[in-house]
Amino acid sequence: MMYLHDVWVNWFEGEENGYNVCHFHEWRKEDGIELLDQVPLLYVTEVLFHYIENDLQELPKSLLENVYQRAYLRRNQERVPIDYAFVATDGISIIAVDTMGYSVPIRKSRLIPRQERLVYDMINKLEPTSFSFTPPQKEYHPLSLPPEQMVGLTRKERQLKQILMMIIDQLKQTAHVAELRYWLTEWAPGNYEKIQQMEFEEVWQKLYDGFKDGWSSDHEEICRKMVRGQPFFEKLWELEQGHISSSNPSSNQAYN
Repeated sequence: MMYLHDVWVNWFEGEENGYNVCHFHEWRKEDGIELLDQVPLLYVTEVLFHYIENDLQELPKSLLENVYQRAYLRRNQERVPIDYAFVATDGISIIAVDTMGYSVPIRKSRLIPRQERLVYDMINKLEPTSFSFTPPQKEYHPLSLPPEQMVGLTRKERQLKQILMMIIDQLKQTAHVAELRYWLTEWAPGNYEKIQQMEFEEVWQKLYDGFKDGWSSDHEEICRKMVRGQPFFEKLWELEQGHISSSNPSSNQAYN
C-alpha cells in the first residue's frame, strides 16, 4: 500500500461530476482547506477512476476494505482515523475521496501541484490495481450536464450555468407556454413570430438547446434576468458574483 502524507484537500461535497471538483488554480480564499496526516494512494484503471470521479454511486467493496481506516486526520495533536478516504489516480488525473463513513464518494478534492507531481512519481513503472465492479450507464440531464458542455468554463461560469440549468428545469415543471415563449424571445428576439407558434415542449427544448453549450455574455445576461424575483436563485447569483475578484491561495508557497 502506498501512502501520501501532509495532504492538503479542498473538499467539494455531493458533486456528481468531476468538472465541479475544482483544480488548485480555482481554489478560493474562503474554501475550507483541510490537512490529512496520511492517506492511501490507489493506482486504478481508467474505467474505475472515471466512475469514482464522475458518479455518486457505490464504490467496490474490495476497494473500501483495502483503505479502511488507513487515512488519518490530525486534530489537536492526535491522529484521528478516517473510515474510507483515499487518493486515486489512473496515471492521467488524480482525485482525493472521503466517503464520510458511507460507501459512496461523498467528498472529493483535487491535490496541490507539488503532491500531484509526487503521485505521478510514485506510480511510475507500476501497473494499476483492478477492483471488480460493473460500471452503470450514466445518464445526463439539465442538472447534470455532460462534461463536453462544461469544458473550458471557469469556476464562476460553471456555477452560473448550473443556476441557469436549475431555472430551466424548474420552468419545465411550473411554467406556462406563454412564459417559456417570453424567455425564448428574450434569448432569440429575431425569431419572435416563429416562437409564438411553438408549443410548450418545443419552446422548452429550444431554450435548453440554446443554453447548454458554452458560456458567453449573452448566457450571463439571460441568467441575470431569469433569477430576478426568485429569492433562492437571486441568492445563488449574488454569492457567485461576489467571487469575481476572489483569488486562489497560490501565493502561499507551502502549497506549491
